[in-house]
Amino acid sequence: MKIITDPLELKEYLKEVAKEHTIGFVPTMGALHEGHTSLIKRAKNENDFVVVSIFVNPTQFLKGEDLEKYPRRDEADKKICTLSGVDVLFFPQASDMYGDDEVSLQAPHVRGYILEGTTRPGHFNGVLTVVMKLLNIVSPTRAYFGKKDAQQLNLITLMAKQLFMSAEIVAVDTVRESDGLARSSRNVYLTSAERQEALKISASLYMASKMVAQKSLDSHAITSKMREILEPLEVAYVEVVSRDFVPLQEVQIGNSIILVEAKVGSTRLLDNIWI
Repeated sequence: MKIITDPLELKEYLKEVAKEHTIGFVPTMGALHEGHTSLIKRAKNENDFVVVSIFVNPTQFLKGEDLEKYPRRDEADKKICTLSGVDVLFFPQASDMYGDDEVSLQAPHVRGYILEGTTRPGHFNGVLTVVMKLLNIVSPTRAYFGKKDAQQLNLITLMAKQLFMSAEIVAVDTVRESDGLARSSRNVYLTSAERQEALKISASLYMASKMVAQKSLDSHAITSKMREILEPLEVAYVEVVSRDFVPLQEVQIGNSIILVEAKVGSTRLLDNIWI
């Protein structure tokens, strides 16, 4: 596995690779887990050459958030990438990715400021800006993102479409622990007691899927039942939306996502199911 830290060096290197190979790209913020390795596996299955980036992007963290304590396991991550068969690991520093008087993207005024965007205004500006930079550096055939961050995935897909970017954005199913908890780098923040409390999140989504299976499609009834299960967690939102992130009064089979964001202790966790 080749490790490159300089964006322009990587860009030049991959120009030659792209002449004869398809390139799969998995952008991450490190602290890799089975969710990330599932993305890498999918990229390897569908492409000749795989690039993974590890970059804790400062512009997507708001003041007072966990930028400084965000889990970093550089050596372990390098080993995981090597064992996963990654061809190139891109490992830049913030000074490599950002300069003075930066051009940045503005998230859509509606989709970028609902749900997670309500509690974290400006967060998706940083996400879209760094993903645009990474896609321009790597110029992949396909880029892989997890469905767990559904709103992020939706906005990145929209950006790629509206800015006429050539990469295909591929959505990959959420990977869960054996007890149902969605894999997340932030799970390491949880104490053993908090981890048990966190299971209320996946339990609420299980209840929602059970209600849908029983033909109970009313969004208010579903989210009300979910909120009961989530007590006493601090819930930021529980919502039923279409795949285009339009709020729905009723679940539409094949076109719905049921989302939840809640704090467990001081840790913010996201999860969802696609119906």
